[in-house]
Amino acid sequence: MSKFGIGAYLLSIFLIHSLNPYPVITAFHDSITNRTEEVSLMLAKHVISAAIERGENVALSPLSITTLLGMIGGGSQGGAPDQLSGFLDPVSTNNVIKKSGAFDFVTSIFSDGSRSSGGSALTGGNGVWIDKSLTLKPAYKDHIESSYNALIQSVDFREKVSEVIDEVNAWVEKKTGGLIRQLLDERTVTPQTIVVLANALHFKGAWANEFDVANTMDRDFYLMDGASVQVPFMSSSEKQYLKAFDGFKVLRMPYRLGENQERQQFSMYFILPDTEDGLPSLVDKLTSESTFLEQHIPYNKVKVGEFRIPKFKISFDLDILDVLEKLGVTNARHALSGMVENPISTPIDPKFFHKSVVEVNEEGTEAAAVTMGIFSGSSLVVPVEEKIDFVADHPFLFFIREDLTRTLVFAGSVLNPGL
Repeated sequence: MSKFGIGAYLLSIFLIHSLNPYPVITAFHDSITNRTEEVSLMLAKHVISAAIERGENVALSPLSITTLLGMIGGGSQGGAPDQLSGFLDPVSTNNVIKKSGAFDFVTSIFSDGSRSSGGSALTGGNGVWIDKSLTLKPAYKDHIESSYNALIQSVDFREKVSEVIDEVNAWVEKKTGGLIRQLLDERTVTPQTIVVLANALHFKGAWANEFDVANTMDRDFYLMDGASVQVPFMSSSEKQYLKAFDGFKVLRMPYRLGENQERQQFSMYFILPDTEDGLPSLVDKLTSESTFLEQHIPYNKVKVGEFRIPKFKISFDLDILDVLEKLGVTNARHALSGMVENPISTPIDPKFFHKSVVEVNEEGTEAAAVTMGIFSGSSLVVPVEEKIDFVADHPFLFFIREDLTRTLVFAGSVLNPGL
């Protein structure tokens, strides 16, 4: 099994807690879980709300984003460490995580990529490409190697920028299962670039109960403005993990379990408002309480009446630095001085960005995400018994989550599956 690092500030420390059917580790783990789940949903809410205003579908990986922020947080100075640690996880530290056993438990949800067990696979990696004129500080190098198992490469941005771009793009393509290609070009990485940090994730899972392709039919999907589009809908008459709440319904679609089911139990969640224009108010509920998602998970299968969900594929790009600053983390751009030995006397122009791809079809789900930080300067310095309809023919939210650890791997919203 590959090691996938979890750092001091990593948001995605979603550990087992007391709600059935999952067992308990400790109250300490549970307190971290509640806080990190709250922040993960807050991040998703901010991004999804902004995308709704623009009329866009959205997909993001809180796990990928916060992994990169954890890497950056390990070297931040100028107020950034306090802001990042306060934003991501105010109660955890590297030593506490490792000594508590949480570190090994969370990394266990990642697979070696073989999927030989027949179950879902979540794989990932971290990388740092630093210009040959610079040297990482020993403490920071230890941080990203021991906590993140990061690949560290010394490269020549000034003279061989095209080769470095090709190298990083090849790494991204491999780590994302080919879903994300040619991410970087000479507009994003230049001869003035001095450090590139990256996290990449790839998820692939088959439904525990796959849909019959013969039942897929084009039907109307109703948009928030009252218009409609024809898109392919999948349907089934099988019992589903489904529950109705006040104003919305939640569907849990488990992925097929493999030999590692004691460590890996992934599900996709569809949260459907009762009304066609109800998505904005539903998004507001996401952060109404820290355990909103956990409190609205259907654990029991019920009979369904009409049951349809659309096929869709979303590709989404996000400026992470802009999101962080709107959420109050204003000093992440100063992180570089804590990473490298060499004095940085010139202004640094950081870029933090994220790209996610999520595809849902009759067989299951494939998704990938990349989050990057690029630093450049001017020089090289309860069961429901009755039948429930679930017809996702209007905008809805979705999440892909590892249920044992409550790790929110992907999140998003579908406004128009036909885009």
